[in-house]
Amino acid sequence: MIKEQLNQIRRDLHRIPEIGFQEFKTQQYLLGVLRQLPEERIEIKTWKTGIFALVKGTNPTKIIGYRADIDGLPITEETNYDFQSEHPGYMHACGHDFHMTIALGILGHFVEHPVQDDILFLFQPAEEGPGGAEPMLNSDIAKQWKPDIITALHISPELPVGTIATKPGLLFANTSELFIDLKGKGGHAAYPHTTNDMVVAACSLITQLQTVVARNVDPLDSAVITIGKITGGTVQNIIAENARLEGTIRTLSVQSMDKVKERIEALVKGVEIGYSCKATIDYGSMYHQVFNEEVLTAEFMEFAAANTSVTVQECKEAMTGEDFGYMVDQIPGFMFWLGVESSFGLHHAKLEPSEDAIHVAVDLMTKYITFKANQNN
Repeated sequence: MIKEQLNQIRRDLHRIPEIGFQEFKTQQYLLGVLRQLPEERIEIKTWKTGIFALVKGTNPTKIIGYRADIDGLPITEETNYDFQSEHPGYMHACGHDFHMTIALGILGHFVEHPVQDDILFLFQPAEEGPGGAEPMLNSDIAKQWKPDIITALHISPELPVGTIATKPGLLFANTSELFIDLKGKGGHAAYPHTTNDMVVAACSLITQLQTVVARNVDPLDSAVITIGKITGGTVQNIIAENARLEGTIRTLSVQSMDKVKERIEALVKGVEIGYSCKATIDYGSMYHQVFNEEVLTAEFMEFAAANTSVTVQECKEAMTGEDFGYMVDQIPGFMFWLGVESSFGLHHAKLEPSEDAIHVAVDLMTKYITFKANQNN
């Protein structure tokens, strides 16, 4: 596919962002592109709102996997694009429109230029939540076409176009959503002694939660608890019977995630006793850390530096969450950051990544996958 075709695909996809497991238009658009390719070279299977697309090799001995996530975010777009989201309140603010377009560009190349091994493209739904990687990988289709190695990329607004960054070992953190509901007894604001005020209970709990990382996680490890949303009460002169805290937990080790959750649960029990209320905890979507297979990642970095025009950087691990972690937990593989040079970051309503990065990534990955697909092991 030529540059103009890929840019148009990206813009078409940008217009139709959909949240996890509701990517119906997105799936149909992707299938429309795939079905224009020669049928004898590609086999397509759908899974929920996702797609498996196997590009057949000439003499396959292994399957090379490439994953692209396809969902958008519940964010109202504020870019200057003339191809803004046509779905009010939703936006491709994490670059998944780029991820899909790059995958299609790589796929199209290998349909036209066959290599020895099979290449499996996984267009995965629900990365932003509730999590599509693990169930997709556990599907019957994935068991039939299980890759021997797998790779993926994620756009990085902070890096210039032409730069990639990754590292062997831990790249992204373990993450978990956090929802805490408190139920007490409401009543008239003039008679607080007859109530159990859940706004007060929630504020106390938030303060206590800030001690978890500071006093329970090894200072040489890293963790963070963020409460990003609080709701409670109905009007200003009624004491709140209910309150809800919504947040996220991120840790660099599985052990720290377990410890953080243990302490959160202890503090919530204390609030139940101290404020005579009932509390429930829901951890929502939980994502496994992205741990790059060390030998494969080092080989990729060396190949990219020696055989392509990209600048390769070794980055530090990040507290970013990515459910690709479930895939590399079962299959040797890696993920890397792709520089897209935007003034605004991921999940921002004004994110405007440079489309030049699409073609950098397609060129890089077609060369690398060709190298891997023609190896004998």
